[in-house]
Parts: sequence; C-alpha cells; structure tokens
Amino acid sequence: MKTKNPFLYTNNNKRYHTLDYYYKTRFQSKVFKVSLNAGFSCPNIDGTVGNGGCIYCSKLGSGDFAGEETDDLLVQFKTVKETLLKKWPEAKYIGYFQAHTNTYAPVKVLKEKYEKIRKQENVIGLNIATRPDAISEECLDYLKELNKKTYLTIELGLQTIHRETSKLINRCHSLECFTEMVKRLRKENIDVVVHIINGLPYESKEMMIETAKYLNKLDIQGIKIHMLHIIKDTALQRLYEKENFHVLTKEEYIDIVINQLEYLRPEIVIHRITGDPKLDDLIEPNWLIKKFCVLNDIDKEMVRRDTYQGKRIENENKTRTEANL
Repeated sequence: MKTKNPFLYTNNNKRYHTLDYYYKTRFQSKVFKVSLNAGFSCPNIDGTVGNGGCIYCSKLGSGDFAGEETDDLLVQFKTVKETLLKKWPEAKYIGYFQAHTNTYAPVKVLKEKYEKIRKQENVIGLNIATRPDAISEECLDYLKELNKKTYLTIELGLQTIHRETSKLINRCHSLECFTEMVKRLRKENIDVVVHIINGLPYESKEMMIETAKYLNKLDIQGIKIHMLHIIKDTALQRLYEKENFHVLTKEEYIDIVINQLEYLRPEIVIHRITGDPKLDDLIEPNWLIKKFCVLNDIDKEMVRRDTYQGKRIENENKTRTEANL
C-alpha cells in the first residue's frame, strides 16, 4: 500500500522543498537558471584574503557548468535560452552569476553585467554567487536597489561551520563574518541561499548535521547541499593523494542528507541536494556520476524511514509542548 506523502511543500513524491516546486508556486511557470561566467576573480585567489582559492575549487572557480569566460554574457545567456525555448516556449529565466566571486568588482562593473542580463526578455530574477566577505557597503546599497527591480537571490558560500575544517579547506573567512552578512542581507529583505559541502576531510556525520542545524536557526531562504568531489589539478587532489582521507560512500551521504533535511524548516527551499561534477575531471567518488540514481535513492530512503524535511524539528516542538502541559 502506497504511503501518503506527509510533506506539504510538494507537488510530486518529494519529501523536501524542491526548487522546482518553489518556482512553480511563486511564478506559476517553469523557471530555469542560466549559469553565467562574468569573468570575475576571487579575493581568496588574488591575495586579498588568501591565495590559491578553496582547495576543492577548479580553475573555473566552481563555475564548471557556467558559460565560456571568453564569450560575451549575452552570447552565454542566449545560447542556453535558445535550446530551452524549443521544449519550454513559455519558460521564464533567472540569470545565475556562478563562476568565482560575483560581487568582487567595482559597483559600476557589477551594474553593467547584471543589468545586461536583467533586461532580457522573460528574465524574472538574478542569482548571484559570492562570499560573505566580498560584499562592500557600496555593493550592499546597490543590491538593496536591485532587489526592488527584480527577484534577487544572493548565494553565500559557507561549506561548514567548523573552524578547523574551514581553515583546512582555505576558506579564509570566519563563521561570524558569514552570519553577520546573512543578517545584513535579510535586513534589506534580500533572499539568501547557503552552500554547504558534505564529506569535507575529517568531518564526522555529527559535524555535518551540526552545520545544518546552525543554518536552520538563521533567516535563510534556501540551501544547496553538495557532496565533496575530488577533481583533477586541485589542492584537494594533492591532499587526498597524500593523506587518503575517507570519502563518503553513497549510503553514508544519503543518510547524512536525510538527517540534515530533518533538521531544516520546511519553508527552506532545497536548491540542490547532490553534486554535479564533470566526468572527465572527477577522481572521487565515482558514484556521484549517476546523479539521478542518488536523487532517487534519497527519495526511496525517506519513504522507507517515513520521514520528511523538518520532521525532527516538529517532533522536538511536540515534545517541548507536551512537557509544558
């Protein structure tokens, strides 16, 4: 007998708040994010706060599926859009500034690049990926104004709340810096999506769950959950070859993700729930190649456990209420 899905924020079998559901509910339309490479650098690469970047980053700065940096932004955008139009002629689009740190430039430069995409037909918003230490006062003022013109989302990299891990992966910013920037963005009513990575070297299951529990206490609107993948020609590859640290199995990853989802408020949108590496560059883990198998196995295991996003919060609240009776 099929079990009824107890999760409210869904229009299919998912037991977590998917991005597709959120977009369709908010915009009454199919919405696609178009990944872009605007040619920005990163303060963690050029020596401003650090050198070499985060140890897992490729030379493309986590923009492996963004456009070609040598192509004009409009060329990048229209190339993707024209392909999607063939199947979804009524779709709407969000320009996703993905590669490197997309607020790391003078505001004049940011305006030129953002506005070029924002003004395209059927573009309903912008997603801007950046670091919490790379949003200047002038930039924040501009983002405040931009938020009045379009659906704006700032994606902040965090990866982990744990200081020693953050130091190991060369993040070069503090948890306090991150938390303060979340508060400042939310004060201006700008939506915030946070990136975290499961499987970082030497982190335990409990540590990864603690990261999710910490984020649940903040006023964030979305989260991206990645599985650490080791790619060629990175500092992470060199560390792995030297120390052979444990890489999560698919079963371990699924277990951790489900536990994290149980500690996240149902309203938080899950923008991503697994990694998406390029096959030619991937060293480990090989199971990550079969993305849809991972997604399906997460769904199956949540049904088997009869669980859903926010369930542990719900149970804890119920326990507290009963204790106070």
